[in-house]
Amino acid sequence: MNWRATAALGLTGWSMCMAPAFAAGNAACETKKQRDARMRWWREARFGMFIHWGIYSVPAGTYNGKQIDGIGEWIMHDAKIPVAEYAKYATQFNPVKFNAVEWVTIASNAGMKYIVITSKHHDGFAMYRSKASPYNICDATPFKRDPLKELADACRKQGIRLGFYYSEAQDWHHAGGAAYDGHWDKAQDGSMDDYLAKIAVPQVREILTNYGPDIPAVLWWDTPCDMTKERADMLLPLLKLKPGIIANDRLGGDYAGDTETPEQEIPATGFKDRDWETCMTMNDTWGYKSHDTNWKSTESLVRNLVDIASKGGNYLLNVGPTAEGLIPQPSIERLKGMGAWMRKNGEAIYGTSASPFKQYSFDGRCTVKGNTVYLHVFDWPREGVKVAGLQTPVVSAAFLADGSKAVVSSAKDAKGTVTVTIKPPAVCDPIATVVALKLSGPPEVVQTK
Repeated sequence: MNWRATAALGLTGWSMCMAPAFAAGNAACETKKQRDARMRWWREARFGMFIHWGIYSVPAGTYNGKQIDGIGEWIMHDAKIPVAEYAKYATQFNPVKFNAVEWVTIASNAGMKYIVITSKHHDGFAMYRSKASPYNICDATPFKRDPLKELADACRKQGIRLGFYYSEAQDWHHAGGAAYDGHWDKAQDGSMDDYLAKIAVPQVREILTNYGPDIPAVLWWDTPCDMTKERADMLLPLLKLKPGIIANDRLGGDYAGDTETPEQEIPATGFKDRDWETCMTMNDTWGYKSHDTNWKSTESLVRNLVDIASKGGNYLLNVGPTAEGLIPQPSIERLKGMGAWMRKNGEAIYGTSASPFKQYSFDGRCTVKGNTVYLHVFDWPREGVKVAGLQTPVVSAAFLADGSKAVVSSAKDAKGTVTVTIKPPAVCDPIATVVALKLSGPPEVVQTK
């Protein structure tokens, strides 16, 4: 991914919102109503799959018999592999076990509503059929297929939105492409402006126009090394080719984009008046590394999703497929666990807005949809969960997992602050038990200390 390059640019919180945000395809002419309509599906989705896949999955974190520190897709940079030598990995990349339908099914069964896949990462290798450079999966590998096209077809059939990641500035293969910490091979030297004009601009045009009117739904820029406003302006107009597209905040040139993109972290309070999406790995790497076994638990991943939704954000959770074209089994297992929880409790995630509580009087989180407050309780005290400050009367309460009624009582103290108590269910979910409180109106909360 991109943490080193972003840090080098001095960006705070991954944000580049010092200038007014651009509206994809219509610049500053977009009204709030139009923006809300364009962003609606994304705001309702809440949960997506990130896919980092490329020829870096061939070395899988090991070069010349040595395990290389850092994240898998940065191995060319971190091991300072010469351009010509790294390019040989393409001849070994033949992911014959890749099955787009299986990948999309895995995402769908996990409760994910959209997918974002790397069309070209920093190593400069395009994961689709590109006329702008022969350094692509169809021309440079024995595989000869376009996985983006196959994913596009599978996503349409299963009702999943598909977006493309594109590294617009860093390109360690093509002459003139930027590189964090500078070039290490003379073959990389050249004019960045020429690189943008001859490689990046044509390739972004390709990925915006090759896959139908609905794909990509998202364009995920990354690491704007050396991207001045003038250089960003070479790429920005291309978004007009895809009306309705959603673009993030990593193009460069002080363009804020549509979404903030905190990486590997969940902001303490989310972002005020900005759509945002936390992207995160399941282990320690984005691209596949055979020796990275530091997997997060299913409980941790579900609670991350709950935490993010409670702050009004989306969770873009990564998988790093192997060189054979398989999503690692530990990822599949965790996604199955998340899907099982989402099938019972997804109502409390999809289409919800942020919690009205600035602090919690119970161990858990809260999401809201209309007049319904969803309490995601991680640990139930024997005497029940106490929710302090909810002033709107509770009309009914039920546990989402099985629809059973919840026993609710309320009491008001001398200051007029209401505390609602919910008795625990017969069986608590070890990850998070969700109770839906239907209120007499929109939730009104008095913040308590």
